[in-house]
Amino acid sequence: MRRSRLSVLLGSILLAVTTALTGATAAHASPQAAAGGYVALGDSYSSGVGAGSYTSSSGACKQSTKSYPALWAAGNSPSSFHFTACSGARTDEVLASQLGPLSTATGLVSISVGGNDAGFADVMTTCVLQSESTCISRINTARSYVTSTLPGKLDNVYSAIRDRAPNAKVVVLGYPRFYKLGATCVGLSEAKRTAINNASDLLNSTTAQRVNAHGFTFADVRSPFTGHEICSGSSWLHSVNWTNIGESYHPKAAGQSGGYLPAFDNAV
Repeated sequence: MRRSRLSVLLGSILLAVTTALTGATAAHASPQAAAGGYVALGDSYSSGVGAGSYTSSSGACKQSTKSYPALWAAGNSPSSFHFTACSGARTDEVLASQLGPLSTATGLVSISVGGNDAGFADVMTTCVLQSESTCISRINTARSYVTSTLPGKLDNVYSAIRDRAPNAKVVVLGYPRFYKLGATCVGLSEAKRTAINNASDLLNSTTAQRVNAHGFTFADVRSPFTGHEICSGSSWLHSVNWTNIGESYHPKAAGQSGGYLPAFDNAV
């Protein structure tokens, strides 16, 4: 029996509501990007640490089915999808172990990298456990690294990507600001939170400069995360997770679908 127009309409509405609630909106890729192979490189913000639903085959890399690369691939059906992003990856590790799937057939590449090179995990550990002055001193050390050493590291990665995938659209994703400032919030002091946010801004601006120099596209995630920082009351980021410390300061599933996926999709 053919369904009535009303039942079809209701079904369409239900699907739209479900999609909105889950954040699994289908991405809208350019035809070229969807037709070519997609390779997702990078660190834990690309592998999806913090989002849960990790594939058993990814092991310690913790690649999540709720990460923005997996969501984009599911919504756009590229001709091939290679997911090599890995928790904890630095620039040298991307170069050593993640670039294998790149080729002249690759149509799209995504990557987030640089935070681990700058010592992100140690910065956050220091700021959570130690004094304000020690926290800010550690942040200043990281800032010095970002301005002096990281640009060359990023250049090495971006040049290698272009050499191996000369025809690909390359999108480099940044990092969110972690804290909402001026809000009552248990935990780090306002001075610590401000210094951490400013360091994230420096990392983003430094990355964007090198991205532009290579002719790639920088996808800034700070705007979609605004209003969803830690201390906002609607955070898309984990704070300190004592039961699973590795997920601390990483995007939740909502941060991947509501923050990273739209930023990536808009850049593609």
